[in-house]
Amino acid sequence: MTNIAPTRIGIIGAGNIGGTLARKLVELGHHVTIANSRGPESLAELVADLGPNATAGTATEAAEAGEFVIVTVPLKAYRDIPVEPLAGKIVIDTNNYYWERDGRIAELDSGEATVSGLLQEHLPESKVVKGFNNIAAAAILTDGTPAGTPGRRALSTASDFDDAAALVTALFDDLGFDSVVFGTLAESWRAERDQPAYVTPQNREELVANLARAERLLAA
Repeated sequence: MTNIAPTRIGIIGAGNIGGTLARKLVELGHHVTIANSRGPESLAELVADLGPNATAGTATEAAEAGEFVIVTVPLKAYRDIPVEPLAGKIVIDTNNYYWERDGRIAELDSGEATVSGLLQEHLPESKVVKGFNNIAAAAILTDGTPAGTPGRRALSTASDFDDAAALVTALFDDLGFDSVVFGTLAESWRAERDQPAYVTPQNREELVANLARAERLLAA
């Protein structure tokens, strides 16, 4: 039995994380509408492989279709995420700041903002929650284990909204992972790139310790 009953989920971004999550969520019985920047026709092969519970759409269609929505686009494209269709919805943000890819963002370099905080500012009527940013895509398919398994891998989440963090916690469990809710979006940098909690496999206790060890890295 899963925590989240079969539902409609939108995924905006069809790269490694988006495509992998689509596969796992379809396996769990959810219906996924997935979008990318190149248009639905470019996703025909993927949705055919995923089966009848997967649909390709535009970003707006994915936003409209999902009871909740996963945003997994490069950070430099976050302003392209449709705003109005996501009003009132929980939005899971998988992003990290890779300045080599995204270009320098002054608010992040100075520590005045966070990656997921920027998305929350862009989506003021949505409930943004950090999730799936500190696990490699392939490990989503291989590292999940049943609840109660000794040493079960844990993933982290942060949000300004308790119900959003609770949703991600339930989703992690359905996919085979323990969870650590570690604060608001202002603290979400603790799980990102170059921090101790980033990508490395860790159980709940190790993840709690690694999040506490994080130090904000500011650009010179």
